[in-house]
Amino acid sequence: MATTNWRTINIDLLDPDSPSNFDTTTLAPPPTPISTGDAHALAAQVRQLLRGGDAEGALRGALENAPYGGDAGVKDIHLATVVEILQSIKQAEMSPLLARMSADAAGADALDVLMKYLYKGMSHSSQPPPAAAGRTVDPQPTGFSQIHAVARGGGEGGGQAMSVLLSWHEKLVEVVGLGSVVRVMTDRRTV
Repeated sequence: MATTNWRTINIDLLDPDSPSNFDTTTLAPPPTPISTGDAHALAAQVRQLLRGGDAEGALRGALENAPYGGDAGVKDIHLATVVEILQSIKQAEMSPLLARMSADAAGADALDVLMKYLYKGMSHSSQPPPAAAGRTVDPQPTGFSQIHAVARGGGEGGGQAMSVLLSWHEKLVEVVGLGSVVRVMTDRRTV
């Protein structure tokens, strides 16, 4: 008798048609890298559209140029730009704007990207700041250090941003349905 434990053999490795033998990099082309300077330039262009009163154009520009190939800093810059655009649009204008965007072919993809930014914004708003950020260390004569937070003002800025993001999420689900949530959760590209 053989001493092989048949329960521990991974038969998927022996099957050439198995998903574990499939190269997932062929599903989508790799994203193009984006530098911090490019992210700042795009943010300036979008803010210029916003100042000119074209909130829909600013939102479309930000969503169509999502930095999939950027590092975390680039993605945070772009997230701040998108949240700034969303905060500048009045609640009464949300549904008509989303309906216009969903009417064209590129709008459905842009609205899925918007859903990604809503979830990313909600995750960033709910996280406490890092321990080192915003804190100073005062050395004491006893040899111990006193750590305290620096008062930066602003009070409840994160709560206001969360309220805006939740309002947008509600309106977006009304317009495009729950399919957008599923597409965002299963997409490998992150914003």
